[in-house]
Amino acid sequence: MSNAASTGNDLLPIGEVAARSGLAPSAIRFYEAEGLIRAERTSSGRRVFRRHVLRRLAFISSAQRVGLSLKEIADGLAGLPPDRAPTKAQWATLSRGWRRHLDERIAELERLRDDLTACIGCGCLSLQTCRLSNPNDEAAANGAGPRYLLGDDREQVAHHQV
Repeated sequence: MSNAASTGNDLLPIGEVAARSGLAPSAIRFYEAEGLIRAERTSSGRRVFRRHVLRRLAFISSAQRVGLSLKEIADGLAGLPPDRAPTKAQWATLSRGWRRHLDERIAELERLRDDLTACIGCGCLSLQTCRLSNPNDEAAANGAGPRYLLGDDREQVAHHQV
């Protein structure tokens, strides 16, 4: 047990936070610089963290693993108290707010998986049916990116051409 933990003041040095979170100290300092977590300083200037930061770091790591951007993570964390552990109700509110977003992300990943599997599986890479192909930039009016892979309907786009 660290000296910080044994004194009962609930402060953990960065090395202990790194060991318990599985993150490198440099990542922890980065998250602090980005405003995702907060550190305090001891009288000697050493960085220490309140124990609840471990929960925030677990959330950040999990969110990044599923592909959320730091901005999306920061936006989610902005609704939680920065200086104490959130309540169960606050976590539930965050979860409800992200549910639609995560469902959309899951649908995108499923479309990517299914379309790439079909493409690779058939071996022909047919430009007539490939959801990655956008001949003559016909879906450009719908926005940037791989429009068909993002869910735009090829037939609807074809009917709206002038």
